[in-house]
Amino acid sequence: MQPIHTLNDFFQRSGAEVRAYHLGRRVEPFSLDTLAAFESGELAWPAPWQGEARLGLVFRLGDMPDPVIWFLALPLDEQGKLDPAPRDAFVQRLLETLGRNAQSLEAAPPGKADNLMHDNPLAFTPSLPFRAVLHARATRDMGQPASQHLEPVEAYLSGQQAIDWQALGLQGLADYAVRLDAGAARALAERLATLPAEALTSLCYCLEHVAIPDELAHALRRRGELAATQGDIEVFCACVRAMGGASTAIAGDWFDILLADPDACGPDMLAAIAGRGWVHLEHASRLPQFLARLAETPHADFASMARDLALIPRLRLPVLMTLREAQADSAIGRRLAELTRPPQRHA
Repeated sequence: MQPIHTLNDFFQRSGAEVRAYHLGRRVEPFSLDTLAAFESGELAWPAPWQGEARLGLVFRLGDMPDPVIWFLALPLDEQGKLDPAPRDAFVQRLLETLGRNAQSLEAAPPGKADNLMHDNPLAFTPSLPFRAVLHARATRDMGQPASQHLEPVEAYLSGQQAIDWQALGLQGLADYAVRLDAGAARALAERLATLPAEALTSLCYCLEHVAIPDELAHALRRRGELAATQGDIEVFCACVRAMGGASTAIAGDWFDILLADPDACGPDMLAAIAGRGWVHLEHASRLPQFLARLAETPHADFASMARDLALIPRLRLPVLMTLREAQADSAIGRRLAELTRPPQRHA
C-alpha cells in the first residue's frame, strides 16, 4: 500500500467525501486535481492571500453524521508555490492521530478528525462573512436546504414584507447571495437604492463571493457613486468589493473611472479592488494605472499589496514587468527606491 504524503493522498486513500473551497480572496470551489497539482509543486496557488493558500475542506469520513470542516492556511514561497515543510508536519500529525492506513482512517471517530485543528499552526479562523458564505455554498452544493434565516431575508430584500433589517442574520444574507437567481437579482437591483447603509454593507460582504448579473452590477455602481458623493467610504468600498464578481465590461469601466480620479483612490478603495476585483486587473492599461495610484497613495501598503498581486499566477508577469519598466522619477520608481534604500544609521 502506498504511503500517505499529502493532503490529497489522505483524501483519496481514506475514501472521504470532500468539497474544497478557496478561502483567501473569495469563497469559491476548487477541485482535488488542483490540490494535487499544487502539492506536487506543479502549480502555483491560483488565489493566494497574504502569502498563503487558504482552504476550506468540508468532508465526511466513514459514517460521520455531519461533515467536518478544516480551515487551513498553507504558506507559499516567493513564486506562489507550496512551502512543503508545514504541510508535511500536518500530514504526519494527521497520520499519528487517525492511523496509517485507509481502513483505520475510515473507521476513525469523528472527533479525532475535528480535534486535529486544535493547536494546529496551519489552522486559521476565517472572518464571519467568509464562514457564512462557506456554509451557504457547502449546503447548496450538497443539495441541502438553506438555513432558516434565508426566508426573512428574501421577504425583506424583495420588498414583500416590512422587517427590521437589524433582525436579519448574516447567514441568511449569505444563503441569499449564494442562491441568487435572475428574478431575485432584478428585485434586489430595484431595491438597492433604498437599503439602509448597514444592511447594504453586510449584504455586499456576501455578494462579493458570487457572480453579479449586469442589472445588479449597474445598481451597485449607482449606489457606490452616491455613497462616494456623501462621503460614506464604508458603503462605497463595499460596493466596489461586490463589483468584483461583475462582468469585466461593467466592473472594468467603473474601475477605470475611479482610478482616473486621484480623489477616489484612497487606500480602502485600492484594497477593495486588489482584494476582490483582482480579475479585472488583468488588463494592459488598468494594472499599471492601479499600481501607479497605489504608489501615489501615502497610507497604502504598496510593497505588501504589489507582492500579493504578484503571487497571483495570471498577474505575476504583468506586475513584475510594470515594476521593472517604471521610470525612476515615477511614483512607482520612487516607492521601489525607498524599498531598496539601506536603512540610515544614526550616530
